Amino acid sequence: MPMMNLLVAFNGSEGSVAALRYAAVLADRLGAHVTAMLAHTAHDVIDKRSRWIPKEARALLDEVGANVLREIEATFETERTALGLTNTLQLREVKGRVDTVLSEAARHYDMLIVGNHAETDDEHVTLHPDRIALMSGRPVIVVPAGYEGDGRLTHAALAWDGGRAAARALSDSLRLLEDAGRVSVLTVGPRASWPIEDLMTHLSRHGVDAVHEEWPTSHPVAPTLLSWCKKHRPSLLVLGAFEHSKFREDLLGGVTSEVLSQIDIPVLLSH
Repeated sequence: MPMMNLLVAFNGSEGSVAALRYAAVLADRLGAHVTAMLAHTAHDVIDKRSRWIPKEARALLDEVGANVLREIEATFETERTALGLTNTLQLREVKGRVDTVLSEAARHYDMLIVGNHAETDDEHVTLHPDRIALMSGRPVIVVPAGYEGDGRLTHAALAWDGGRAAARALSDSLRLLEDAGRVSVLTVGPRASWPIEDLMTHLSRHGVDAVHEEWPTSHPVAPTLLSWCKKHRPSLLVLGAFEHSKFREDLLGGVTSEVLSQIDIPVLLSH
C-alpha cells in the first residue's frame, strides 16, 4: 500500500527539526502529503482556578505559556521557509496529553515521524516515541537530533526474530524497503522456528535484494544491532517495538529503549 499521508510531530526541539526535514524529503520522494502537529499540555505549574491566585499571577502564567508556543512557531516558520514549503505546510496546534494526542492523531495517517525524546525538551511539549508506537497502532519513524541524512533510502536493516512485533514492523515498512531495494535481515540469538528462507523469498518477491546476518545467543541484542548500524550505516533500522511488555522493558531495560537512547540513524518502530 502506498504511503500518501504523513504526520510529523513538531515541538521545536532539535529532534523535531530533524524529523520535519526528514518528513519533507520523504513526502517529496513518495509523492505524499505531510502535516505538522504541535501537541502540548497546559502550561500550568499550579491550578490557576484557585481563588487565592492573584489576577496578575494568572496573566503571567498565561504569558509564559504563550511565549513557549510562540518560540516553537517561530522555529517552525524558519524551517518551513528553508524547505520551500511556506504555502503547502501548516502547523496544527492541539492541546492535551502529548503522547495521547499524537497517538490518536497518528491513526488517521499512514505514518508518524517524530524526533527522539530529550530530557531537555520543555515538559509541556515533550514526547515519548516508544509509548506512541505502543498506543497508536501506526508505524513511527524516530529521527535522532542532529541527523543530517536527506531521507533517501539506499540500504535498510530489519531486526528479525520471527515474532508478532517484527512481522508488524515488516508489513508497515515494506513500501520503504521496496524503495531501498537492499535490506540486511539481522537476527540475534533465538528466533521463531519457521525457516528464515521464507522471509527472504517474501522480500525477493517484493523486489528487495536481501541478505541475512545472524549472531548467537551469547551476543546481547541491542548492543549488537547498534554496533552493526554504526559500522554499516544503513539509512533506516526497522524494529518491532516491545515484543515483551512495556512495563517489563521500563523495569528491567529492553531492546527498544536501549536502541532509541543511543542510535544515530532513523528507526521505524511498530508494535
